[in-house]
Amino acid sequence: MQSVKSVDALRAHSADHAAKASPENRPRTVDCPACGRAAEFSPANPWRPFCSERCKKIDLGAWASEQYRIEGQQSDGDDLQDHDPV
Repeated sequence: MQSVKSVDALRAHSADHAAKASPENRPRTVDCPACGRAAEFSPANPWRPFCSERCKKIDLGAWASEQYRIEGQQSDGDDLQDHDPV
């Protein structure tokens, strides 16, 4: 049973080490724009800045349904006709 104690001791040591890690070594966390939960902002989080794939898709759906808009002057379409088609 000594191997079990060794594993437990290693886990305890790892937890202590992580708790003592300097703030600059810890992954940065941000609030998820969709739900507000903490989300790790690092390459380890494939959905960053979101906390999950679900929240990322909710945000994409909001853009697609025009719930979000970027302010600007409304175009009357004339400036599009001035350009030659490619």
